[in-house]
Order: sequence, then structure tokens, then C-alpha cells
Amino acid sequence: MSQLLPNIRNAARALILKQEKVLMLRKEDREGFRYALPGGGQETGESLKETLLRECVEEIGCEIRIRELLHVADYFRPRSTNPPTVRHMVEFLFICEVPDDYEPCNGSNPDKHQVDVVWADLEELSRLPIFPKSLVANLLGMQGKSGHVYLGSVK
Repeated sequence: MSQLLPNIRNAARALILKQEKVLMLRKEDREGFRYALPGGGQETGESLKETLLRECVEEIGCEIRIRELLHVADYFRPRSTNPPTVRHMVEFLFICEVPDDYEPCNGSNPDKHQVDVVWADLEELSRLPIFPKSLVANLLGMQGKSGHVYLGSVK
């Protein structure tokens, strides 16, 4: 049985869409590869927007424009620790933009295991290993629609 760690971790993520593509980080480790949206953990004293601006410069080498909050979700992320633990995270997903001439590249301080930044075709998302898995359904289901901001607990 996994132990739930104290302290909830807030994270801000950027949903950047361009011509039926979404900007994703490609990560590799001993278990293989996966994709994730740019962004990361909020530091003490930082607003969510400051977190997202900093994380995007570090990960995708670009200053983004934050448009609006799309959704908020709780994630319970298993961690590879001994004994096993689970981290409770609250993710804030913002719709963002990059400059028209942006070319995907790693920023000055990429995430652990980050090897690349890519434009992924929206229609290919269901076939890609993405964390969190529920992101694919949410991305494909929300295009051009407004809905519930709080998604609850997702996997």
C-alpha cells in the first residue's frame, strides 16, 4: 500500500495549440518515453502565472503569452520510492501562445528526463504515451468549447 505524502503540490501547465498541433515535452527514462505539457511546480512566493512563465522559459526556451485558465484537476501521482508513496498534485492548465516564429527547442533548464520539445498532431494524441493519461480525452473533447473548469480527480 502506498503512503500519501503530506503537502499538496500545485503545478501550472501550458496548453499551446497551433494548426491542429499541441506543443509537448518528450521525456525519456529507463521505462521508455512519454509526452507532457510544458510547465511545473509552483515555488513558494510565486503566483501560478509566474510559475508558468518561468517553467516555459526553462523548458521550451520561450516567453509565452498566457490567455486563460482552462481547467483545474487533482492528480494522485505514484512515486517510485521505498516504501511506495503518492504525491497529491493540483494541476492548473492555461491556454497559452508562443510567438508565430517559435521553433521547438529545449530551454535553459529542461525538466529531468526531457530530451526534446515537439509539435504533436492532435489526431495522433490517443496513440502517444502521455502523462497524465486523462489529458488526451480532455484535449480532444474541449477544442473550441468551454466547460467545467474543475475536473475533479483524474488519472
